[in-house]
Amino acid sequence: MSQSLESYLFISSALFAAGVYGMLARRNLVALLISLELILNSASLNFVAFNRFLLADKTAGQVFVVFIIALAAAEATIGLSLILLLYRKKHSINIEEAKELRG
Repeated sequence: MSQSLESYLFISSALFAAGVYGMLARRNLVALLISLELILNSASLNFVAFNRFLLADKTAGQVFVVFIIALAAAEATIGLSLILLLYRKKHSINIEEAKELRG
């Protein structure tokens, strides 16, 4: 299979669709974090693909990807700490249990 921009965009859209489906269909907070990571990886793949095929400067897309990776690491750290706190309080990581923590 030849590597073209369309093949990268197809894979990226499949990752994005899987991430959106996971965000909408799952009620487990860990599954929601994994789905969010899929969406961020889809954006990273788009940046690298467009960088490779359309831009003359080969570092612009890679810089954006590094920022996305740093954002994903911070999101995972904060998300997992909140999940751990929810599990300690409610003994469940279901999203409906998190709604009861308000107030």
